[in-house]
Amino acid sequence: MPHFHVSPLLLTAALCACASTNRLDPALTANTEIISQEQVISSRGLTAYDVIQKVHANFLSYRGENSFIDKGASMPMVFVDDQVYGPVSTLRNIPATQIAEIRLYRSWEAVLKYGSGLPAGAISIKTRLEN
Repeated sequence: MPHFHVSPLLLTAALCACASTNRLDPALTANTEIISQEQVISSRGLTAYDVIQKVHANFLSYRGENSFIDKGASMPMVFVDDQVYGPVSTLRNIPATQIAEIRLYRSWEAVLKYGSGLPAGAISIKTRLEN
């Protein structure tokens, strides 16, 4: 009967590969770029601006000069249901009761989703469906 020698390092690696991992389910981890409907409700904000300020104020942070052409492009553009809505100030016109989700798209994500001209990214609001 042949005798095999197994290296302790190889044995450890094999056991670790077979062991179950305690990775968090991506659905259970908080996404710092999304404000859910539950968070909107629990924030008790009256407008989209209030909600963002209470839950993820970093969405509203100044991003500095990031365009040589458009000097006003330091704040994200607001989209509602994937349609251009306006600058950040328009968030004050969106009642929190109508919001299903708020998402921040970084500049490169905004360009992929909405096209060029968004050097400071985009804030996307999905509204609740009326029943």
